[in-house]
Amino acid sequence: MTNPFRFPEEQAQLPEPAILIIFGVTGDLARRKLMPALYNLARENLLPARFAVVGFARSDWNDGKLRAEMRRAVEAFSRTPLLGPVWEEFAQHLYYFRSHYDDAEGFRRLDECLQELDARYNIPGNRLHYVATPPVVFQQIIRHIGLVGLNRPRTPGSWVRVVIEKPFGTDLASARQLNASVGQVFSEDQVFRIDHYLGKETVQNLLAFRFANSIYEPLWNQKYIDHVQITVAESVGIETRAGFYDQTGALRDMVQNHMMQLLSLMAMEPPVALEANAVRDEKVKVLRAIKRLAPADVSKAVVRGQYGPGAIHGQPVPGYRQEPGVHPNSTTETYVAMKLEIDNWRWAGVPFYLRTGKRLPKKISEIAVYFRTPPQLLFERGEFDHAFTTNVLSIQIQPNEGISLTFNAKVPGSEMRIRPVVMDFRYGSSFGLSTPEAYERLLLDAWQGDATLFIRADEVEESWRLLTPVLETWQRMPPPDFPNYPAGTWGPSDADVLLALDGRRWRRL
Repeated sequence: MTNPFRFPEEQAQLPEPAILIIFGVTGDLARRKLMPALYNLARENLLPARFAVVGFARSDWNDGKLRAEMRRAVEAFSRTPLLGPVWEEFAQHLYYFRSHYDDAEGFRRLDECLQELDARYNIPGNRLHYVATPPVVFQQIIRHIGLVGLNRPRTPGSWVRVVIEKPFGTDLASARQLNASVGQVFSEDQVFRIDHYLGKETVQNLLAFRFANSIYEPLWNQKYIDHVQITVAESVGIETRAGFYDQTGALRDMVQNHMMQLLSLMAMEPPVALEANAVRDEKVKVLRAIKRLAPADVSKAVVRGQYGPGAIHGQPVPGYRQEPGVHPNSTTETYVAMKLEIDNWRWAGVPFYLRTGKRLPKKISEIAVYFRTPPQLLFERGEFDHAFTTNVLSIQIQPNEGISLTFNAKVPGSEMRIRPVVMDFRYGSSFGLSTPEAYERLLLDAWQGDATLFIRADEVEESWRLLTPVLETWQRMPPPDFPNYPAGTWGPSDADVLLALDGRRWRRL
C-alpha cells in the first residue's frame, strides 16, 4: 500500500492490472472528471500496461461512440492538452456496456464481459467498481453487483473494490441505511467513499504542514489560536443541477462532506502512523468532540441564506428562484454560515466559523487560522497602520493552492510604525509543476487500495449526527424571508452578526 505523503520519486510502483467499471459513464462526472483524470494518469505512465475501462450506462452507445465522446471530454476538460498517440493507445482500453441499473440479467452479462477482458489483457480478476450515478440508484447497483457475485474476488490473491460518490445519504437515518446496504455486499475495507476535496494537494499538505514542521505544532491549540475560519465560496449558481440542488441545499451539498473533512483534518490529533485507519481514527474523534447543536442553539449558531438577483463580475445574474427548474417559492438554502466548538483539551474555547455559498463574489476555498493578539504593551495602537493586526495563517485550497502567513513588521523610516505583511507560498511557483487534479490522485489510490484519503462509515455517520438536528430544526422553523442576499455579495447580513457578537469579523477574501 502506498504512503500518500512520500515524495514523487518514491511513488514509482504502478497499480496492479485491473478492470475499472464506471457506472454512469455517460454522465457529467465521468466526462468532466473521471475520464480526464484517467487520461492524465495514462499520459504520465501511472496506469498498468494491462487494464481495461468498462463504461456502464443505459444510453444507446457502443465502443466507438464511447471513445469519441470521451475524446471530446478530454479535449474540453483535461488539465493537459490531448496528445494524439497517447489518446489512441489509451482509447483502445475503453469499452461500453449497455444495461439498466435494475436489470439482473444485464449484470450477469457484465460479468461475462469482464471475464472476456480478463483473458484478453491477462488480468487476474481485479475489479474496481466506480458508482458515478445519481444517488437514487446507488443501492440498485450495489445490490445487483452482489447478486451476480461481482463483489467477490474471482481468483486467490485478486481483489474487488467499490468507489461511491457523494452525497452519501441525506441525513443520519439514510446514511445508516446506505451503510447497511453496502455492508451486506462489501466489507468495509473494500469500500472507498470519495470526497474529491481530500484529493486536493493543499488538503493533503495540511497534514504535512502540521506534523512535519515543529515550529507550528506547539502553537496548534487554544493557548495560541483565537479562532478558525473555513470558507468554501462559489461564484457560480446551480448551473444545470436544479433537480438535484433544490432537494439538497448547501448544508447537505457542501457542509456535511467537504467542510467537515477540512475541519477534522485541521483539528485532529497526530495519528500514530500515516495510514488509512490511523488517520481516520483521529478524524472521527474530532467529529465526536464537536458540541451538538440543540434546537434552541440552531438559530443562534447557524445562518442560512438564498441568493437573489445581482451581478457577478459585472454581469447580471438571476436569483435562485428564477433559475430554470427551481420552484418559484423554494426555501432551499444556497448559503450556510455556522459556529462550531470542539469540546476537547486542544480546542476548548476556540470557535470554528464555517461559511459556504453560491453566487458569492469569487470562487475561493481556504482555512484561515487566527492567532491570539499579543498584549499591546510595547506599541501604542496609533503606531499600527492597519486596524487588524493579528497573525493569520491562510491555507488556500483553490483556486491558487498555497499557504500564506500574515505578520507584523516595521515600516521603513525614523518612526515606529507597524504594518501587516504577508509571506506567501504557492505550489505552482515553488515546484514548477502542474498540480494534479484531485480525481487523478484518488483514482490511483483506490486502484492501489490506499483508503487514507477516503471516508469511513463511522465518519459519514458522525458528520450526519451533528448536522441532522440542524435540518430537522429548519423544517420546524418558519422559512426565512428569502432571498436575503444579492448575487455577487458575501452572503446575508446575519452571517456578519454571527461573528460580530463574538467581537470578530469574516476575513476579507
